[in-house]
Amino acid sequence: MEEDFNGGEDVVFGSGPGGEGGSFWREVNMDGFGNGEFEMTTASSKNSYVKDGILYLAPTLTAEEIGSDNVLGNNGAYIYNITGCTFNETAVNGGFIADPNGSGGQVFDYGGYYAACSATANTTAGTIVNPVQSARISTLMNAQSGSGNGSTKYGRVEIRAKMPTGDWLWPALWMLPVNNTYGPWPRSGEIDIVESRGNGISYTANGANFVQGALNWGPSPQLNSVSKSYSWWSNKRVPFSNDFHTYALEWTTSFIRIYVDTRLHTLLEYRFDEPFFEKGDYPQTIVNASTGQVQALQDPWADPTTGLPKEKFYLIMNVAVGGVNGWFPDGQGNKPWYDGGADAMRSFAEAQSQWYPTWPENLDDRAMAIDYVKMWRHCDGN
Repeated sequence: MEEDFNGGEDVVFGSGPGGEGGSFWREVNMDGFGNGEFEMTTASSKNSYVKDGILYLAPTLTAEEIGSDNVLGNNGAYIYNITGCTFNETAVNGGFIADPNGSGGQVFDYGGYYAACSATANTTAGTIVNPVQSARISTLMNAQSGSGNGSTKYGRVEIRAKMPTGDWLWPALWMLPVNNTYGPWPRSGEIDIVESRGNGISYTANGANFVQGALNWGPSPQLNSVSKSYSWWSNKRVPFSNDFHTYALEWTTSFIRIYVDTRLHTLLEYRFDEPFFEKGDYPQTIVNASTGQVQALQDPWADPTTGLPKEKFYLIMNVAVGGVNGWFPDGQGNKPWYDGGADAMRSFAEAQSQWYPTWPENLDDRAMAIDYVKMWRHCDGN
């Protein structure tokens, strides 16, 4: 694929119901995406828009839509239902799961649906409506359509982008498998072309002058081996939000290389020189999350002759905000919440006067800006 964002929003996001026909698809969700993120992602042109050949992904305050009292539930319980929720499109098996009552059949995952599509602010329960609205767009629909666009296995991805600025913003350009051939995350892998933080360069956990590339892989979420396959590049004392940079992924049957601007600025070079299960050095047994029983740990990558990932991956571009997975370490940068706290999102929202002044008033300056996206495939291996 090649998208230079010169064709307007109908070309980028499509003009059909649900955004069919565009290069990218807007994901609409409120469940925190497994990281406990504090934003909801919308299909609004306020959060993802095209102007003068540039795509902008901009975070805004939910209070601008419903008022801060409703975000926090100060006037009584407030229920927010997001427009255009895409849970059914992104959930595995269309949102149907094994019947927890043991019938052997499948039932719809209403719990997952409600978490993705609605939120209730209640001061007694300590819950709030996601205080930030942002954007997460992907090539998933094209990758699943059979058109051959929007995904690659062995090839190159190149994105020219400018990172956003503002405390606790978490921009990412990354890839997930079109089909979870080896099982749910992280068994089937994740490729992070670049992740960063919007916090200033004085932030002690790598601020806006650092970018990271990484691979996520492992037989279970608890045994994610990303610590064996990640690396940073620092731009000294100049934040990556100051200007556009080119972020590139090169992927062959022998290695994955990620770099910024030039191969001399390599974020990650990872060679497929050893079976992943051996490289992970995992324990022999694991506790089954569903049954609580100890069981032998199985190698999810039955064929050790080819490195993981070895299936087609599609592209995601998003700006997240906060979260409780450790991307923003506790106790650094005057972080106003604790990852283990039951009221982490509320603590973040109530500290708005602390972090919101660091977000530029102009949305173009605040947003992650993307100049172009190009994706190639090698003729071999696809």
